[in-house]
Amino acid sequence: MADLHTHLFGPEGAPAVLAIHGLTGHGKRWGVLAENHLPELRVVAPDLLGHGHSPAAPPWRIADHATATAAAVEAHVPADRRPVVVVAHSFGSTVALELAHTRPDLVRALVLLDPAQGLPPERALELAQGAMAHRGYPDAQAAGEAKRAEGWGEVPDDVLARELDDHLVHNGDGVDWRVCLPAAITAWSEMARPAVLPPEGVPTHIVVAERVQPPFVTPDFLARCADERGDSVTVHHVDTEHMVPFLAPEKVAELVSAVV
Repeated sequence: MADLHTHLFGPEGAPAVLAIHGLTGHGKRWGVLAENHLPELRVVAPDLLGHGHSPAAPPWRIADHATATAAAVEAHVPADRRPVVVVAHSFGSTVALELAHTRPDLVRALVLLDPAQGLPPERALELAQGAMAHRGYPDAQAAGEAKRAEGWGEVPDDVLARELDDHLVHNGDGVDWRVCLPAAITAWSEMARPAVLPPEGVPTHIVVAERVQPPFVTPDFLARCADERGDSVTVHHVDTEHMVPFLAPEKVAELVSAVV
C-alpha cells in the first residue's frame, strides 16, 4: 500500500487528532478548523487514496482506505500518543468506522460529521452517475459556482477561495478537482453497503446536518445507535447543509476537545 500524502497542523508534541475528509475532498481542508479552532492540537490529515496528492492507483475499497489511513497514523503519531481521536466528515466517517473496528489500538474516540453510509442503492447509483456526467469546468469561477450549488451555499467566501486554490488543477481546456474519478465512483458503491455502528464502548459523537435532504444519516441508523450503543454514542443536530466542518466549526471543535 502506497503512503498517503498527509497534511500536519499544530504543535508536534501536542495530543493528536486524525482528520479524515469526505469524498472528492482532501486533507488540507482541515487546516481551516485546525488553525482557527484547534490550534493547541496536532491534526494529522491525510489525502485519501485517489484524492489530493495521494496515489491514485487501486484498490479503493473502504478497507483499503482504512489500511492506508492506519499507516499514516503510525507514520505521523508517536506510539506514546496513540490511540487518537478521529474526526471525520461524510465518506470519511465510513473510513473512520472501518478503522475503529479493524485497528482499535489506534482509535480513542470518534467524531462523525454527517456520516454517509448505508445509502439506498438507487441513490448511490444516481449520485455516481451524476459525478460521471458533470466533470470539469471552464475556469475557477465556474467551479466555485458549482460548489455553491452542491452544499457549499453558506460556506464563507474565504474558505471557498482557499478550496479553489488548493484543490483545482488544469485539465485540458479547463479545470477540475484533484480527484481520481474511478476512485470516487467506487466510493459511492462502498457507501451503499449496510451502515456500520461504532464499536461498543468507543465514545462517539455523531453530528447530523439537518438541511441535507434526503439525509445521509438515516433515522434507522440513529435508532440502532440508541438501542445498541446508547451508553457510548451521542447524537447532535445542527441547522446546516452538508459541509459541517466549515458551517459549524465551533461545535466540531467543542466535540473534539471533549474527547481528546
